[in-house]
Amino acid sequence: MRVPLSWLREYVDLPATETGRDVQAKLISAGLEVETVEHLGADLKGPLVVGQVLTIEELEGFKKPIRFCTVDVAQANGTGEPQEIICGARNFQEGDKVVVALPGAVLPGDFQIAERKTYGRMSRGMICSSDELGMGDDGSKGIIVLPPETEVGKDAVELLELVDEVLDIAVTANRGDCLSIRGVAREAAIAYGLPLRDPALLDVPAPNAFGYPVQITDPSGCDRFTARTVTGLSPEARSPIWLQRRLQKVGMRPISLAVDVTNYVMMELGQPLHAYDRKLVQGTIGVRRAQEGEKIVTLDGVERKLHAEDLVITDERGPIGLAGVMGGANTEIADAPRSRTDATGETAVDLENATTDVVIEAAHFDQVSIARTARRHKLSSEASRRFERGVDPAAAAAAAQRTVDLLVLLAGGTAEAGVTEVVASSAPTTVTIPADHPDKVAGVTYGRETVVRRLQEIGCDVRGQDELTVTVPSWRPDLTDPNDLAEEVIRLEGYENLPSTLPKPPAGRGLTHRQRLHRRVGRALAGAGCVEAPNYPFISEQVFDQLGLEADDPARRVVKLTNPLNDEEPALRTSLLPGLLGALRRNIGRGSHDLALFETGLVFHPREEQRTAAPLPVDRRPTDAEIAELDAALPEQPRHVAAVFAGAREQAGWWGAGRPADWADAVQAARTVAAEAGTELVVRKAQYGPWHPGRCAELAVTVDGQDRVVGHAGELHPRVLKALGLPARTCAMELNLDALEQVGEDTPQAPRISTFPVATQDVALVVDKPVPAAEVEAALREGAGELLESIRLFDVYENAEQLGEGRKSLAYALRFRAADRTLTVDEASAARDAAVALAGERTGAVLRS
Repeated sequence: MRVPLSWLREYVDLPATETGRDVQAKLISAGLEVETVEHLGADLKGPLVVGQVLTIEELEGFKKPIRFCTVDVAQANGTGEPQEIICGARNFQEGDKVVVALPGAVLPGDFQIAERKTYGRMSRGMICSSDELGMGDDGSKGIIVLPPETEVGKDAVELLELVDEVLDIAVTANRGDCLSIRGVAREAAIAYGLPLRDPALLDVPAPNAFGYPVQITDPSGCDRFTARTVTGLSPEARSPIWLQRRLQKVGMRPISLAVDVTNYVMMELGQPLHAYDRKLVQGTIGVRRAQEGEKIVTLDGVERKLHAEDLVITDERGPIGLAGVMGGANTEIADAPRSRTDATGETAVDLENATTDVVIEAAHFDQVSIARTARRHKLSSEASRRFERGVDPAAAAAAAQRTVDLLVLLAGGTAEAGVTEVVASSAPTTVTIPADHPDKVAGVTYGRETVVRRLQEIGCDVRGQDELTVTVPSWRPDLTDPNDLAEEVIRLEGYENLPSTLPKPPAGRGLTHRQRLHRRVGRALAGAGCVEAPNYPFISEQVFDQLGLEADDPARRVVKLTNPLNDEEPALRTSLLPGLLGALRRNIGRGSHDLALFETGLVFHPREEQRTAAPLPVDRRPTDAEIAELDAALPEQPRHVAAVFAGAREQAGWWGAGRPADWADAVQAARTVAAEAGTELVVRKAQYGPWHPGRCAELAVTVDGQDRVVGHAGELHPRVLKALGLPARTCAMELNLDALEQVGEDTPQAPRISTFPVATQDVALVVDKPVPAAEVEAALREGAGELLESIRLFDVYENAEQLGEGRKSLAYALRFRAADRTLTVDEASAARDAAVALAGERTGAVLRS
């Protein structure tokens, strides 16, 4: 919201010495976000005066039209003689009043005006456009043509209000009242302790039965509608300079008198208005929900298909406006009347299409309905911005009266006696608050008198002693509970006056098992050379097709957001891989090729039974039952860990050749995570989703003798890599970290150091190629018994001539040790033989000769 300081002073008698920076500091202290203060005309220097064009001579022989003008500037040039000026613009004629910069003037951008010879003539000054004066967009894109009654020689800097300061305020969603000069003036008056001249305090005639007919069929969407009619507007009337300049300063473009007046009142009072050309409105004005399939052409010329939840303004033909958003083109106020030139060269006003009678609408619409309509049609307007943040319903009648008064004053119209006001009865918002509640919230003793005074300053009616009954003003719909009122007291007393105290946390039991595991896993993967890359939890459902998941895969069941940040990613992730692979692709696109990234985070799975929890209270701690009800309504949110690898895993150098990342690195990353969780993974061949069917490992943990799958690892499928734009041989792993936590140890045990020597036995077993090495290892481990300290696969050998067709050799190193003695050779050999025997029984393994 842009607030000119000159306009603000009209309602608050700010000290004359106060600058925009001073007001900015006061408003920031009161809680408003004043981002900048723009100094209009700070680099402007006169003489800048009003002149009248006496003669125009068209100069020939140049690439563009050039005009040699003489301009009367009265005594502003010191001689009273006409000023000679060269100008290329063509939107003015002899007799027009224009703005003239005389030699010695300096325009915005350090553009200095001086006498100079150009196009063969002397030019002593410049005829100015609005852009050259830094006035903003006036829609004309040419020379400023002033009203005929403007006095020649008058100071144009004062006339056009070129010097001013404009506060740019970032209004938060709860302070819709500050999207108006009235609202900001109220805050300034409170900050300075000065009275406010409220522009909404007008004498408004009582509603009667003679006003324009209005029928509201949806009072929940529109609880107030005021209609006023003004007739006999002069087609030749134009917005005065002061009105145009105020609109320009707040960032709006002047259009026509009727439209400018409604925009001016909206900026002044915060109440959006709409003016209809009365002769284009047919029958009763209505407010209802749109019918499915209805269409409307809005003022921006776009035909829009309406939704059944859209609130619309109608007449007998159908919709004539999107309520609270934008009017329809079929009742549009005509712009400046067209002109025609007769055979004698005289210019006359064409009144055929001019708007002379208007119906003024000042209504109050439901915030949520307007916000959804504006977003549904991607049509944000100044009106919708205000309605969706909250508009003062009690200001509608005053805004309509203010609009009528200005139209009568500026366009010579006549206000009809009929006044229509349709109001749905509603009680004002009342909040009960203990007088010392702000003290408890802020930790400062304000006292009852201060609390009552501050609440009254913002417009509240306060009754009671220890227990205050506060009636909230109509322009503050955001004040709904005691904490809202406490915040008002605190901000007006000054946030900077709150003491700085460090909170004293209660004694606790430290981190939970889940938190400790989360941190250990992050440290372990970082120590293994991976870089953490957190990602947003939002995904598109199309990513599951790119990952090659089956149509019935549980991962395709997603939780969708009601109001997503990005329409292309409306769902919450069920896997960490989409975000992590996206981060991998972005880094590769920026020149990084050897990457190992990991992420730990929550994934989201919808519950079988969808529940809705009631909102939690804010005036007390929720009960255990309320918290349990909320938890039951939330989706399941297990924590996962994932890692992706691309490029070289080991760099080449003087020490030797490097090594590219492969499926084994993904499996090893998973084993590293499992070790931190105090458990071991069962690794076996599998085929799932995005992984290559021949290089995919299923990762499981053993629970009560049963294997539970907790993730997958390996090399990604070439089709997946192509769909996601990733390099060949990219590998990945993902584990359910919560599942590992449930079966692992809380604190991993440090390796035990024995004083007794180890006995090492190597065995080479020949098995069929399809037999997984993990099954052979499991059988060896079980058969060796408690004396086995560790087992390691150190060689895989395949040779059809020596081993036979379809056979392979697996060589294992077995380490045996006893905790209380030195093992004999016979004991170690017996344990080895028992391990080989069980491996042979289960997998068909035989000792390699």
